[in-house]
Amino acid sequence: MKARLLWPLGIFLVLALFLAWGLRLDPREVPSPLIGKPAPAFVVAALAAPERMLRKEDLLGKVWMLNVWASWCSACREEHPILVEYSRSGGVPVYGLNYKDKREDGLRWLKQLGNPYVDILFDPEGRIGIDFGVYGVPETFIIDRAGIIRYKQIGPITPQVLREKIEPLLRELNA
Repeated sequence: MKARLLWPLGIFLVLALFLAWGLRLDPREVPSPLIGKPAPAFVVAALAAPERMLRKEDLLGKVWMLNVWASWCSACREEHPILVEYSRSGGVPVYGLNYKDKREDGLRWLKQLGNPYVDILFDPEGRIGIDFGVYGVPETFIIDRAGIIRYKQIGPITPQVLREKIEPLLRELNA
């Protein structure tokens, strides 16, 4: 009789443990299946010069950062001053991917807030973003010399994320 009463209690305790463990997880830390794999190939027009094409092959041989952003994204506005400041440090080249945006809106946004990017890929339909597994903006990728994705930041880059995650990785990749 007592054993029959202990089963529901045991099941309840196991479920409570799973719930407690799940509540400790950070929903922004979604593992990317692309980490450790080659960055997707792309051939795309530059935001500021639609006649000029940008290719993944043009970026091989250097460590670089790809920041996915849009003028309609409020979180992108939060991280933008951090990217502007970081780009001035000359750490690694920062490239932008203007995602599901209008060309004129993206250009206006950069004119108002500053341009931290070496160059900007224009992705109005979101196709390149899909290839990179973008869930939403902003997202940032660190890509090594061989074109392998080494890190993905979901959400805005903060000074803490830059200091504790991105900069140590960049030092390691550039060593």
